[in-house]
Amino acid sequence: MAEKRTIIFDEQLKIEAYQFVGIMQKFPNHFHECYVIGFIEKGNRHLSCRGYEYDMIAGDLLLLNPFDNHTCQSNDGKPLDYRCLNIDEKIMEMAVKEITGVNFLPTFKQPVVFQSELVTSLRQLHQSIMDKESEFYKEELFYLLLEQLIKEHTINEVDQTKQFNESILQVKKYLDTNYVNQISLLELSELVHMNKYTLIRNFTRNFGVTPYQYLETIRVNHAKSLLEQGDDLIDVAMKSGFSDQSHFTRFFKSMIGLTPKQYQNIFKGEDYE
Repeated sequence: MAEKRTIIFDEQLKIEAYQFVGIMQKFPNHFHECYVIGFIEKGNRHLSCRGYEYDMIAGDLLLLNPFDNHTCQSNDGKPLDYRCLNIDEKIMEMAVKEITGVNFLPTFKQPVVFQSELVTSLRQLHQSIMDKESEFYKEELFYLLLEQLIKEHTINEVDQTKQFNESILQVKKYLDTNYVNQISLLELSELVHMNKYTLIRNFTRNFGVTPYQYLETIRVNHAKSLLEQGDDLIDVAMKSGFSDQSHFTRFFKSMIGLTPKQYQNIFKGEDYE
């Protein structure tokens, strides 16, 4: 059976709904700048996330926080059917404020909830987006699902900060603001007066990905924004810091599961399938 990939951006909820059917793709170590709430419909996946390993099957719930580094691949070489919602931090914060009355970004306790009853609610919400149901209906499902997730699967602390080494934070900030330029490991090493190996080790320990993986992910996320605005593909690659379009296309597809052109078509009113 040929694989099928469907992605819809819901204009009312301002979230992306992904549906992959029959895919075999292995996803390398990466992260998303948004929340990812998903589940397996058919097949299985071996997930590595934040240093822990999980074997997921149909009915398991996936909960990823922004910047949770992860990889995933098939356990048995068989195709996967998978659905998820990608929720921007701003959208999540506004929804959480309505539900709890408090301004904060929740943190999911763990990335996998085995055989979760909430998969039924998530499937219902996801399908309502795919079917372009009424805004009223979708919003009701969305808020009720989030309420349960916050209550059952998030850390109760409003302020959930990590302690990072100041030098490593400086490297992260530099990558965040200079991703469009060609950056070398030597450049980063000299920036914080740290040898290359120590820099890689400390950065990875703090963020779960290497400096290069972080840089490429930032570039892809910026490229997504430009693609959504309808920018030319060549310009998107250049403005996002990729050395050439082929490198851009290859890395984008390895992370997102679609080519840049396929992703852009979603925002032209052409739901990709």
